[in-house]
Amino acid sequence: MAAAALAPSAVGAQGRPPLTRIAFGSCAHQAKPQPIWDAVLAYKPNLFIFMGDNVYGDFDSPDATNLRRAYDLASGIAGYTRLRNEVPHLAIWDDHDYGLNDGGGNFAHKDVAKDLFLQFWNVPADDVRRTRGGIYAASIIGPPGMRVQVILLDVRWFRSPLKPTDQRGAPGKERYVPDPDPAKTMLGAEQWEWLGAELRKPAELRLLVSSTQVLAEGHGWERWGNLPLERQRLLDLIRDSGAKGVVLLSGDRHIGALYRETPPGSYPLYEVTSSGLNMVYWAAREAGPNRLGALYAAANFGVADVDWWERKLTLALRDEGGNMRRAVVVAFDELGVSA
Repeated sequence: MAAAALAPSAVGAQGRPPLTRIAFGSCAHQAKPQPIWDAVLAYKPNLFIFMGDNVYGDFDSPDATNLRRAYDLASGIAGYTRLRNEVPHLAIWDDHDYGLNDGGGNFAHKDVAKDLFLQFWNVPADDVRRTRGGIYAASIIGPPGMRVQVILLDVRWFRSPLKPTDQRGAPGKERYVPDPDPAKTMLGAEQWEWLGAELRKPAELRLLVSSTQVLAEGHGWERWGNLPLERQRLLDLIRDSGAKGVVLLSGDRHIGALYRETPPGSYPLYEVTSSGLNMVYWAAREAGPNRLGALYAAANFGVADVDWWERKLTLALRDEGGNMRRAVVVAFDELGVSA
C-alpha cells in the first residue's frame, strides 16, 4: 500500500480520513545504523514524507553504480523497509540521491538518477513525473474542510549554479554567498508556473516541502537565500496566490531547527528543518536571526500534529527515542485558515 501511495492519486484520495499525524525526515545514510525508524513507526504517522538524501549515492559516470548500490543497501534496512511497506508516504530528492553534492541543473547524469528514483519509489508508469523534467509533485489529502496539500518542490533539476564564497569556512559564508543575478533560477519556469497553480487549489493546510532551507538566515551553506530574488519570489507567490495555511518543511543540513518569519503583507510563515535521520552535524553552531530556539544537533525526525477540532497545528522535532525536543504550537487563525 505504502509503495503505491507515492502516486499522488493514491495518497490524495478524497475519501480518506483527514491527516492528523504527519512525520517527515531527511538524510539517511544507507551504510550507517538507522535506529530512528522504531521511533517513527511508534509515532504511528498517517503519512511520512521523505525530504531528500534518502540515500547517499553520489556518482560521476553514466552507469550510476554508486547510486544503484545505495538503493540496494537501503532496501535491506529493516526499519526503512517496514515504514515503506506499512505507512503511506511521499518522497522528493536532495543532492545525494540526485547524485551530486550541492548539485543543480547542470548535473550531466540527472536523467539516470531520475530513473532510479522513480524505480526505487515504485512510481507508476503513467505518473506525470515520467513525462516532464524533474520530480516535483503535489497531493491533496482529506475531505473538504480538512484538506492537507503536500507540495514537493524539486530544487535540483532546474537550479542555476550557486555563487562560491570568497571566504571558505568563514561563519555565514561557509560555501556560498547570495547572488542577485535575475537570470538565475531555483525552480525553472515550468515548475514556477506549476507551483502557482497548485497554491491556488482549495486546501486548508499546505505543507510546502523544499529539500533545502527557505527561511533560514545566518549561514553560507545551501539555502534559498543564496538566490535571494528567487526566495523573495516564493514568498511573494505564497502571498499573491491567496494560499492560506502554508507551512515550510526542509532537510539537508544534518541539524534540526524551527524558524518563523512574517513577510510584508502576509501571515507568519513557519519552517521545520528536520535532518538527519542518521546523519548529524554534532558541532553545529550558527546564527539564527529568525530561528525559534536553539539548533537540535542530534538524530531527529519532524512531526506535524493536526488538531482539526481545536484548530491548531503542533510542529515538532523528535529524537531517536521519540521524545519531543523542539516544538511550536500554531493556531489556524495565525495562518489565515478560515473557520
